[in-house]
Amino acid sequence: MLKNGNLQVGVVGLGFIGPAHIEGIRRQGVEVHGIAEFTAELAREKAGQLNIPVAYTSYEEMLKDPVIDVVHICSPNFLHFPQAKQALLAGKHIVCEKPLTITSAEARELVELAKEKQLVNAINFNLRFYPVNFEARHMVQKDDLGKVFVVQGSYLQDWLLYPTDWNWRLDTGQGGTLRAVADIGSHWIDLVMFITGLKVVEVFADLETFYPIRKKPVSRVETFTNKEQPASVEYEEKQVETEDYASILFRFENGAKGILSVSQMSAGRKNRLFYEIDGAKAAVSWDSEHPNDLWIGHRDRANEVLIKDPSLLSAEGKAVASYPGGHAEGFPDTFKQLQKKVYAYIQKNDFSAKPDFPTFMDGYISLLIEEAVLKSSQTSTWVKIVE
Repeated sequence: MLKNGNLQVGVVGLGFIGPAHIEGIRRQGVEVHGIAEFTAELAREKAGQLNIPVAYTSYEEMLKDPVIDVVHICSPNFLHFPQAKQALLAGKHIVCEKPLTITSAEARELVELAKEKQLVNAINFNLRFYPVNFEARHMVQKDDLGKVFVVQGSYLQDWLLYPTDWNWRLDTGQGGTLRAVADIGSHWIDLVMFITGLKVVEVFADLETFYPIRKKPVSRVETFTNKEQPASVEYEEKQVETEDYASILFRFENGAKGILSVSQMSAGRKNRLFYEIDGAKAAVSWDSEHPNDLWIGHRDRANEVLIKDPSLLSAEGKAVASYPGGHAEGFPDTFKQLQKKVYAYIQKNDFSAKPDFPTFMDGYISLLIEEAVLKSSQTSTWVKIVE
């Protein structure tokens, strides 16, 4: 391991998100040594496209390679648990896409196994890593907002608006029993807990599937490419059991209340996460479509907009900013910033230190909340989060 003192990375799953991981890895000067895919043929094809040195014939072959230090798991949701477990047993550090697993029981097993093996484990809640989100967290920690009263917002997309839109996430066998909440709602929930430092203790949820039958293209479709399908594409009808929309009420541990709307059928919203955190002294809000701006609300003086500028940020915000003021940072930069913290932690080789990135434990907590959301929607009752 640590060939020539440098980390060597392997990536499994090269759909939409895998190449985003690879771009972030390379921007730090870390080598992506090899990749694995569903088939050896597909791995070779992707390796050629992305200029990766090694295309493994299987994921198992990747894990047997002693050169690989870290594995990035970017495969469909149902593969996360078996692939992460195999990687831990093979002695590899892991960066895993969310959701960590399909069930909280599986996630808890991974948390315990990673602890037993003393291996670094991270989950890709990358949306924390916009500089102004770290700044909002710093403001909460300084008590600039006062006691948090209300946490509200939404996560909206439109890529599944039409009944002819299809993706593997719509299949419960591959994506799990929750879709919009697990895929994007989980990011919002993790982000507001990260910023406020408050745990969710209870939820009440209403879920809706607007298209119980969708038309699946017979040919393979990658994430977010629905609009690029030719007019002559052939379809087959498929039943859909996962939610297109969710409305969720939250109770936080300090008595604060929250509300979230999640939709993958909101026309014109390509990928918009919005939150507002209202406290006794001030409020902050952020919109991912304007990711370098943090709105700060006041009662007795003019409101403010803080535009990302390292010279104006706290040490925490500055640490995840790469460019000077006026030079925007966006979605690809969040991968780099998360990975930078993970790789630095691995290089320090002090696993007693508290990680400064989201870990498998965060993924486990996220799944506990998601399971409570599902139960609430089925029973029309408030459901407590029980660890």
